[in-house]
Amino acid sequence: MNQTSQERPLRIATRASRLALWQAHYVADLLKSQSSERAIEIVHITSEGDRDLTSPLSEFGGLGVFTREVQKAVLDGRADLAVHSLKDLPTEQAPGLRLAGIPERGPLYDVLIFPMGTASVSSLSELPPDSRIGTGSLRRRAQLLHQRADLQMQEVRGNVETRLKKLDAGEYDALCLAEAGMVRLDLLKHRTSLLLTPPEVYPAVGQGALGIECRDDDNETCSLLNEISHIPTKAATTAERSLLAFLRAGCHAPIGILTHIEKTEVHLEAVVLSDDGQELISASATGLFKDATEIGIKAAKKLLDEGAGRLISNDDDS
Repeated sequence: MNQTSQERPLRIATRASRLALWQAHYVADLLKSQSSERAIEIVHITSEGDRDLTSPLSEFGGLGVFTREVQKAVLDGRADLAVHSLKDLPTEQAPGLRLAGIPERGPLYDVLIFPMGTASVSSLSELPPDSRIGTGSLRRRAQLLHQRADLQMQEVRGNVETRLKKLDAGEYDALCLAEAGMVRLDLLKHRTSLLLTPPEVYPAVGQGALGIECRDDDNETCSLLNEISHIPTKAATTAERSLLAFLRAGCHAPIGILTHIEKTEVHLEAVVLSDDGQELISASATGLFKDATEIGIKAAKKLLDEGAGRLISNDDDS
């Protein structure tokens, strides 16, 4: 006898890193608050980005390097939904899937993390000359170089704990990481850090938010995910992803973005930089939640009018 949807567990596909598992269990708790009767299972998936820990992120896999295998698990029926960091999720929807859930956003910014025992600093200007900064992000690299051209930007791979071990071993003078991951893993409180905020450093598209996909014909799961979505976060990230999609830019392009909400309006600011950080183009747009897609397109057109197209390398967004 076949199990009904209410009898069988709701299966969540996720990468197996500690941060990805935190995100999956967070979503599981949100779903339990909506449907306490149904069991939930976590399905561990290893992505290409997890297997190759040596190649720079900007040189292999393009967009979707951390999402493809997790999406495949949903498409082939091993799982019912997939939890992603929204900033890692391509703007072009994978055939057969629907981005059905975007919960309330977490911490938004980037943060510099220093080796254990380092004295605190209050600004980028206080960093020693030629400081070695570990980051795999062209966006972070370009914005930091825009502030301090002397900084030595060095590639770093691995999960958060691996990166911190490399930092404490002396391989870097600081790491640039997402504040959300450090907070969610409870790793920030005992370390010296410097929060990086606009206008110095803008976050990535979707940073701090989660994106949850299910099969586009699974109306029951889509309905559950819609119930745990946060309307302001969905509007803000829709505008951000619309800008990225219109620019046809990948997740490795040096694009920073900030949205903030006022009542039912989204205010969006975006910057595009040259890889070396020496050139910066900015634009902004505002509109109602219901016009979120158009807000992103409006800002993208302004950026292109100012010449941003030549600063963007088009990644494979599929």
